[in-house]
Amino acid sequence: MRGIPSLITDIRKKVFTEVARMAYDGGDYTKAEDLPYIIVPGDQPLHRESVFLERAIAGERVRLAMGLGVRPVQTRSLMTDGMDAAAVAEAYYEPPLVNIIPYACHACPTNQYRVTESCQNCLAASCQKVCPKDAISFVNGKSCIDPDKCIKCGKCAKACPYHAIIHLERPCAAACGMDAIVSDAHGRAVINQDKCVACGQCLVSCPFGAIVDKGQIFQVIQSILKEDKVIAIVAPAFIGQFGKHSTPGKFIAAMKQLGFHRVVEVAVGADMCTIEEAKDFLEKVPSQQKYMATSCCPAWHSMIYKLFPGEAGNISMTLTPMVFTARLMKQKYPGCKVVFVGPCAAKKLEAIRADIRSDVDFVLTFEELQGMFEAKEINFETIAPMFDLNEGTAAGRGFAVSGGVAGAVTEVIRQTNPDMEVKTARAEGLRECRKLMTLAKAGKYNGYLLEGMACPGGCVAGAGTLLPVELAANVVGRYQKEAQTESPLESPYRDKAEHLD
Repeated sequence: MRGIPSLITDIRKKVFTEVARMAYDGGDYTKAEDLPYIIVPGDQPLHRESVFLERAIAGERVRLAMGLGVRPVQTRSLMTDGMDAAAVAEAYYEPPLVNIIPYACHACPTNQYRVTESCQNCLAASCQKVCPKDAISFVNGKSCIDPDKCIKCGKCAKACPYHAIIHLERPCAAACGMDAIVSDAHGRAVINQDKCVACGQCLVSCPFGAIVDKGQIFQVIQSILKEDKVIAIVAPAFIGQFGKHSTPGKFIAAMKQLGFHRVVEVAVGADMCTIEEAKDFLEKVPSQQKYMATSCCPAWHSMIYKLFPGEAGNISMTLTPMVFTARLMKQKYPGCKVVFVGPCAAKKLEAIRADIRSDVDFVLTFEELQGMFEAKEINFETIAPMFDLNEGTAAGRGFAVSGGVAGAVTEVIRQTNPDMEVKTARAEGLRECRKLMTLAKAGKYNGYLLEGMACPGGCVAGAGTLLPVELAANVVGRYQKEAQTESPLESPYRDKAEHLD
């Protein structure tokens, strides 16, 4: 559903905009009690059975946008409970990051097969003939599946010449490559946080908008209003996310109007990461480890630790582009605050790690940043552009799409060791990543460089993006061609990485 305007995207934008507007208007968080009435005006519901339910859901969305948790339904509490501790610039995320608002969940059907009205009561009765459990019979002239007998093998659906049998899956569960979505006693979706890696794919797949991640919009703006030097380090997937008029020059001008002190490409950190991962591979494979897995995607990284702990030693120890860029800024501008702006929900989880907290102060998704632009009424069509971003290389910008990391690393190895051939394998989407790691564990990829991306398509498909994935990938491709330099070996920061570890 990414990039498709809907009531869900409208509501999310309203929430982020109103939270940002409240922050810019002086930061009186007690006004949060009024926001559900601004987000859901009038006395008639638009999409739920009552306007009161719509406002209750909006209230939880506001709390989550400010970094707070979902309130339990069975106890009475104010919407602003806990905000005094959360609504300050120094507040960090508290897990769980991705949450389901229980009364917003539709309790969608889980894995099952159903016969539709397209059934023709045909003489062949292929669906019945192939069923290994005799779970299908004719009832009132239509095939009927006995759910107590059905083992969900799908043979009936494949055999039906009319495609009259459909497979129903809960969208959030189907999107979750970690199988972390289960059901409560009422059939509503629940996240098993022990399995969740915060990729956010469930969030963008829920047709009812019941799944929400925590945010830091309010905290970022508080830091800006305190006159901190707040530096935005921006992932390369940003290009085009804010409309066709949002050129890099206009984007920088818009960020300045929001109050950011400086804007820097995370492609700079990607270039450093490329060089270091190339060194890592050359030094360790195969002498010290069987293969090397890239380090950039935090959800891929977490998936390996959760499901393949014995293989975790094969992950590159190189810092991620976000951390390299953040540390570079902290070194150049002592006392500054760093905000990572990107497409990824999992980066929020990475940023709260004990060894990263001092480097990355805040994380915003593109969707959350759009709310800040709306709050300040910034129009990209009319805003005057400033200077362009020109420090990242084409290779560094390519980290935004699937295959970009492995491609950049292997090219650096080719340039420094022209006689060496590097074998690579990659996967996108956590289910495919799990298959890749299963084969790696079995020894099928010894000597390889493995790239894993939790989001199908790469970072351009992250949970916090605004564009359709294919369009975003095409825009990034054009942005790569505009880079002044091609290879990370040409980057002015190529020797900086060793001083930032």
